[in-house]
Amino acid sequence: MSSLHISLIQTKLFWENKTANLLMLEEKINSISQKTEIVVLPEMFSTGFSMNPPAFAETMDGPTIEWMKKMAAEKKIILTGSVIIQENNQFFNRLLWVLPNGTIGHYDKRHRFAFAGEDQHYSNGHKRLIAQVKGWKINLQICYDLRFPVWARQQSDDEPEYDLLLYVANWPERRNHAWKTLLTARAIENQAYVIGVNRVGEDGNGIYHSGNSMVVDPLGEVLYHKEHEEDIFTIILEKNTLTEIRNKFPFWKDADDFHITQD
Repeated sequence: MSSLHISLIQTKLFWENKTANLLMLEEKINSISQKTEIVVLPEMFSTGFSMNPPAFAETMDGPTIEWMKKMAAEKKIILTGSVIIQENNQFFNRLLWVLPNGTIGHYDKRHRFAFAGEDQHYSNGHKRLIAQVKGWKINLQICYDLRFPVWARQQSDDEPEYDLLLYVANWPERRNHAWKTLLTARAIENQAYVIGVNRVGEDGNGIYHSGNSMVVDPLGEVLYHKEHEEDIFTIILEKNTLTEIRNKFPFWKDADDFHITQD
């Protein structure tokens, strides 16, 4: 069974300043000395959680995507995080999954955060992205999606649909109890590892983020948790541990049979 080396970057972000953010993140990625295969950045890592997409959106051949491709190739990693993308006259909060060979997968955030007006500025996605790495299946989601368990629910009839559920976020400190509780719940109910990577610091709207990036195992045990401080943390996830838990406690087999239809 394979192991997976994943690095989480919990960081402050420069408000709506792509150049400063990419320089800062490049330094942080270059500082990772341990073996790593996937590096995870927060939601809207190049701008912060901006509601001004006309000013900051890029196309899929824009400078931020080119930077991600360069970093993935140079470091021989998969690099992921979300950015503002314009496509077909619409704006998306898009998670990019960039491989070292330049191949890019993407997931458009389904649940837009209406409380902050995200639904007024961005179009929502309709399709989940489950990436595959070394025999691992990884379900990629963004921030507010965490509050909607049906969207994250295992849907396969024969075996669990994914092994790791990954959230990138700009989740405010004032609701950090919900963040920590829901990450743990998603792990337990889906019998999967869960990783949540959040930012720290105050954004351009004066909203403080405490981080609380976490790694949770399939039994709900917290393997990593960091609040308030910037941090770069690499963890090794073991596939045989996941398999043993699912074999010993095959709760996933008793789940309701359902499938999400696209709207």
